[in-house]
Amino acid sequence: MNQIKIKDEFITLGQFLKLADIISSGGQAKWFLQEYEVYVNEELEDRRGRKLYIGDEVDIPGEGRFEIVTGE
Repeated sequence: MNQIKIKDEFITLGQFLKLADIISSGGQAKWFLQEYEVYVNEELEDRRGRKLYIGDEVDIPGEGRFEIVTGE
């Protein structure tokens, strides 16, 4: 499982996609979430504004599994 480090209390799913190098710009988040299945804590999610907290897991079939961890 890949780890994505954050410094704040949370990040949005759109920010996560960019941090994880899944998309190259924040503007692609809406399109990506319409075209691909993204699971947050094993639940299908399509909102780019979904808040992700430390300990959350994101699974994108074909791209990988990720865990949000603290960067401090």
